[in-house]
Amino acid sequence: MTPVLSAFTTRAAVEIRAVCLDIDDTLIDYDGSARTALTALVGHDEAWPAWQRTTDEHVARAISGEFDYDTMRWERTKAFFAVLGEHLDDAEVRRREDSRLAVMERSWRVFDDTLPLLDWLRESGIKIAAVTNASGPRQRAKIAAVGLSEFFDRVVIAGELGVAKPDPVIFHTACLDLDVLPTETVHVGDRLDLDAIGARDAGMHGVWLNRDGLSDETAPDGVWTINSLADLPELLVCELADGL
Repeated sequence: MTPVLSAFTTRAAVEIRAVCLDIDDTLIDYDGSARTALTALVGHDEAWPAWQRTTDEHVARAISGEFDYDTMRWERTKAFFAVLGEHLDDAEVRRREDSRLAVMERSWRVFDDTLPLLDWLRESGIKIAAVTNASGPRQRAKIAAVGLSEFFDRVVIAGELGVAKPDPVIFHTACLDLDVLPTETVHVGDRLDLDAIGARDAGMHGVWLNRDGLSDETAPDGVWTINSLADLPELLVCELADGL
């Protein structure tokens, strides 16, 4: 599918030296594995929106330094079941959360378009960074478990840095780590607000990965939209770069 956008069509070609990639739901099917695990835990799929809301709140608190990742998981699970009307003691919270996490880790998989893109970027000599709003140890373990570690020149994680997307600091940190300018860097992610707009506002080329085109969000000026990672090489070579 041809990449869709308007904002950069009048810009002169630039040299793209690096690509930053979000991890969850960009390279790895995080929602799929998390949803499978939650269904196994509660016996149905209807609670997924409540889980997402509770997760977003508690991850933000963890990134801010309020508590560590394991405490976040337990507090999130306790708060989630409270929403469902169950008030669990700490032992039961940990038992259920450990059960959920085990199912999720067995369900991790990369999208079919992930490895072909990473192979192409490597062969093209483009530097690659992961830029993710997650905790450090578990995100690194996940990346390793699905065989992606070898592809990244740098991994920038919000839980380790103390700031999260869309803060420009996390994007600029990735550029500094890769020794490239923001204007020489593309960032790709599944979140229009956190990834594509955040990268654009940090001076990078923001690309929104809108898988299947199902979102009702509309990309603003200055943001590229693609529906598959398979579209990215064409975008880089034909639309953005003159130096590949």
